[in-house]
Amino acid sequence: VFKKDFGPAQGDAINADVFTLCHLKELEVNAQALDSDHGIFFIVYNQHVLKLQAVEPQHAKGFDRRGKTGDFGKIAQEAVDEVLLNGGHLKQQERGEEKKGQPRNNIGQYFSNSLFYNLRVHCLSMHPTILAIESSCDETSASVIRNGKVLNNIIATQAIHQKYGGVVPELASRAHQQNIVAVISEAMTQAGVDKKDLSAIAFTRGPGLIGSLLVGVSFAKGMALALNIPLIEVNHMQAHVLAHFIDAPQPSFPFLCLTVSGGHTQLVLVKDHLSMEVIGQTQDDAVGEAFDKAAKLLGLPYPGGPMIDKHAQLGDASRFKFTETFMPGLDFSFSGIKTQFMYFLRDEVKKDEHFIEKNLNDICASIQAHLVGMLLKRLEQASKQTGITQIAIAGGVSANSGLRKSLQALADKKHWQLYIPAFEYCTDNAGMIAMAAHYKYLKGAFTDLGVTPLARMPL
Repeated sequence: VFKKDFGPAQGDAINADVFTLCHLKELEVNAQALDSDHGIFFIVYNQHVLKLQAVEPQHAKGFDRRGKTGDFGKIAQEAVDEVLLNGGHLKQQERGEEKKGQPRNNIGQYFSNSLFYNLRVHCLSMHPTILAIESSCDETSASVIRNGKVLNNIIATQAIHQKYGGVVPELASRAHQQNIVAVISEAMTQAGVDKKDLSAIAFTRGPGLIGSLLVGVSFAKGMALALNIPLIEVNHMQAHVLAHFIDAPQPSFPFLCLTVSGGHTQLVLVKDHLSMEVIGQTQDDAVGEAFDKAAKLLGLPYPGGPMIDKHAQLGDASRFKFTETFMPGLDFSFSGIKTQFMYFLRDEVKKDEHFIEKNLNDICASIQAHLVGMLLKRLEQASKQTGITQIAIAGGVSANSGLRKSLQALADKKHWQLYIPAFEYCTDNAGMIAMAAHYKYLKGAFTDLGVTPLARMPL
């Protein structure tokens, strides 16, 4: 692998078979001393680097990425002879017809033909172009990022779930299968990127609906295999946080991020792009689920959260009061408020069967203000405990106008630096997956073709 193929040495890595095999800084290789004509020769066994050395220009001449040429085979044999494999011997199945306990003849040729010919060897760029795929729930999305800049964010929504009042997993999976090729094709075409220009394929591994995730994971694995490029798995919740780095202004580390969606409610201490700690989270239902459940009880169409937000803007938030569930520390609980809201409506409708129709705007404003208040109370507590005043929100519920307004008012009062992503990066989207993939690519954090989706995936 020639230095001219992968650019500056700092932060670069060499990857084979989608496993990170060696990192130049970690192995303390003085790659800066190599000019563009020198190469780096490495020997791999069971996905571990056993030897790494520079190759002089005269010896590397004619060498291709499959390791089949002139002087290179001789260098390979001499180098491998210095390495003891499995006590000096190769395993029986790797020696073919040779007798057990005897070293293989021409071991250098074995490595040239068997290892370098069959494994995919990638030269990693410091200015990568990555295709990202998101399919964790009911939106099929693809995005292309080049050198850290998100070029587009294509999203196909699934209207079929509206008549059921919620996402039907099997229908979501089928819709992803129908949409994924067209969505990815549009993302590539719109970005003006050809398949051969891609440096890696990224995908959401989890958390999410297992059937929906499986569509994106399978497509990403097949495409990466066909193009012979690395594969990057992304945690959906981590990507929500990193959506703040798509556009300016961007928070500096450390900062607190309130991540709120239909399936998650978390307070995250963000130490670095890829280093995050959950310091508080819901112990039962997510706040997005509470919004959707309240909307369903009110007879509002799916998705319910935006409908409550719409009516709340026209109502009196102080009209109706609800009690708050107590939880220790920085954790949340929203199951109690859902039950309380159901009984509240039941009792009021007994008195007046038209209660909901007459008071819809005030009801929506009151329940929204209550849920937002529960979130901000914990966020304020977290800021006080950690001393951090850089505050961010992320996730689908962060698009809620009531949350944004109340959070901005609290930030002004507390002198916080507040970061709120653009609306298009709040809900599920591939732009945030692409952003997370960019930072993982620079770290050489790749996955293998044996990866499977995860319905639950810790941050």
